[in-house]
Amino acid sequence: MSLLWLRAAVLLYSIAALAVLPAALYDRPRWRRIAIPATIAGLLFHFVSLVETFSAAQQTAPFDLITRHESQSFLALLLVLAFLAVSLRYRTVALGVVLLPLAVLLSLEPAFRPGPETLPLAHSNWIFLHVALLLAAYAALLLSLLASVLYLIQERRLKRKLPALRGLPPLETSDSIARRALLFGLPCMTAGLLIGTTVAELTVGPAYFRDPKVLLSFAMWLAYVGMIHIRQHSGLRGRRAVYLSGFVFLVVLAVWSANQLSAVHRFTAP
Repeated sequence: MSLLWLRAAVLLYSIAALAVLPAALYDRPRWRRIAIPATIAGLLFHFVSLVETFSAAQQTAPFDLITRHESQSFLALLLVLAFLAVSLRYRTVALGVVLLPLAVLLSLEPAFRPGPETLPLAHSNWIFLHVALLLAAYAALLLSLLASVLYLIQERRLKRKLPALRGLPPLETSDSIARRALLFGLPCMTAGLLIGTTVAELTVGPAYFRDPKVLLSFAMWLAYVGMIHIRQHSGLRGRRAVYLSGFVFLVVLAVWSANQLSAVHRFTAP
């Protein structure tokens, strides 16, 4: 039944992703009235699907709770939540042009090609919190990067004395979204790393700190802290902010891809 809910969510996200294009790019408010309700409905179906999936996993395999597909699906849910939060707070759907299609892509494989790959770890409740917090930090970083790109686009048009693009948020709004997303993501990333480190130290031992994924994760945290420090104290905006966010996002992608080199984080078939 959980797959049915997830497939319904993918369908609704697809409708919202199509509707958000004219709403954001051509400033057509009537399409916004389709995109937002479709996204909210999809989010509800998606949430029900995840609750049913995790409940079934706890009953059948309490120590193999996290699967690759569940991680993808949960990240998609966080991206949709980020889009709704920004659209309701700042009255802009521009970020949905990227966030909604990305949520669809992340949800397609879990919905239509479910697989058995799992991440075998003990203390599954704490590991779930570890994964959830890190995925929230990744989503916040992506949101900040997109907002910085929108800032750069609008800033360049203003410098060239061209009219601002309709549907895109003003400069102050884009910068506020980027800054607040970073400030939200840092405690999520910090808490997620601390929980994962504590659990791994108790179960794996000192060998955990020689894992490539772990070393890259701490490097990612340092890059994240450095980016926030630079933005807060130098007032960094525009092109340099985009470059800095892009660099940290590349580090995040490196951390994500390091799963295949990790002895602890690698997803394997049972």
